Amino acid sequence: MFGKKMMSYSPGLEEEPDEWKGPEPEKEKKTEELEKVDLSEDLVDHIRQHFFQLVNPSIAASLSRDELIGKVTAAVSEIVTQEKIPLNWREQSVIARDLLNDMIGLGPIEELLEDQAITDILVNGFNTVFVERGGKLELTDLKFRDDEHLLSVAKRIALAAGRRVDESSPMVDARLSDGSRVNIIIPPLSIHGTIVSIRKFPLDRIHMHDLVEKAALSRQMSLFLEIATEARLNILVSGGTGAGKTTLLNALSGYAGFHERIVTIEDAAEIDLQRPHVISLETRPKNLEGEGEISPRDLLRNALRMRPDRIIIGEVRGAEVHEMLQAMNTGHDGSLSTIHANSARDALLRIEDLLLSYHNNLNLMAIRRQIASAIDLVVHLDRDVSGHRYVQSITEVVGLEEETLITQELFYFKPEEKRNTDLFEGSFIYSKIRPHCEGKMQRYQLTERLRACLRMS
Repeated sequence: MFGKKMMSYSPGLEEEPDEWKGPEPEKEKKTEELEKVDLSEDLVDHIRQHFFQLVNPSIAASLSRDELIGKVTAAVSEIVTQEKIPLNWREQSVIARDLLNDMIGLGPIEELLEDQAITDILVNGFNTVFVERGGKLELTDLKFRDDEHLLSVAKRIALAAGRRVDESSPMVDARLSDGSRVNIIIPPLSIHGTIVSIRKFPLDRIHMHDLVEKAALSRQMSLFLEIATEARLNILVSGGTGAGKTTLLNALSGYAGFHERIVTIEDAAEIDLQRPHVISLETRPKNLEGEGEISPRDLLRNALRMRPDRIIIGEVRGAEVHEMLQAMNTGHDGSLSTIHANSARDALLRIEDLLLSYHNNLNLMAIRRQIASAIDLVVHLDRDVSGHRYVQSITEVVGLEEETLITQELFYFKPEEKRNTDLFEGSFIYSKIRPHCEGKMQRYQLTERLRACLRMS
């Protein structure tokens, strides 16, 4: 069947089991029953050993997923029959599913990728798997067989993304075929075995009205950001890990001009822009000889030669910050980027620090002049103790007064005193300050829409 031993099997067994097909309401109960099957580990290992004796990896790799499902299902059925193992069809299907996940999937955590309620999958060694659901971490009962099993899955993830993970390259950022972002770190850097962190993204694109419905920001704030994006203001999205920076970036992209040419630059491509003319660029790490690295700075320099209307950098964290500000200051208005920071003010200080760290020839005044000229808005995101993600503030960079960057907070979130930490309570407030960026919006005949937006409060 797989090129090592021939076995007879019924063609009907090649049909995909119902439990492996896409979710259908009438089959939810059956799927739940499948997942509840409790099998002896010794029995499963016995079948697994027999199965992999039959598998020729090169032949298996040449099969489509549907073909492989049929072959695996038939092989398990034949082993059970020959060994006279008392397993019913449902139990065989569970084993076949797990074997398939071992061959081409992510082993025991494959099923978590299909759960749209899960946003993060965190593997802390072979026997500990956490998930984040609804903003809160939960410990699952899923486990890999051993360290070797987890490491083999991690290597397969890296290989599929054109990366490698081994002792000479023990850290890697990659992405799965569904767009999920993956970070892998292995010993000796990781003390407790291989660590895999997966950030999932929703299958359906998120729009600004979706974020309003989820109380991530007010309708007034949403309209203001829509107008700001249409007016080609340069926007920096700041926040901590998991605050929703990329989600907001994707939503804002829906208000760029439909025919604008947009170039995105990322370490691992995860931005899913809602526009047709998008060029996505991805960095490349060093090869085994320590050569061939392509950094965000290299890609940004190249992007400037690609006639972009807008440039989007997934995350600013190194020397590329200088090129980003240069691009914003030389005709590429409407650029967007994200940065890790604790507040809007801290985001601007981080840019200063990055410029001073990587460009010793720049003085502080020159840096602040660049920032004041380049960045129009800083949108800061936060996540409260209940796990709710929201826009904490929208801050405008007004200009430079002597040696100080002048900013004004246009919108902010005012929390209420919490009686229940599981609830998101508070109000989104407009500060009643007239935006300095109104002049830029006038160029695109958006002044009336801006004033109508500000009158909403």
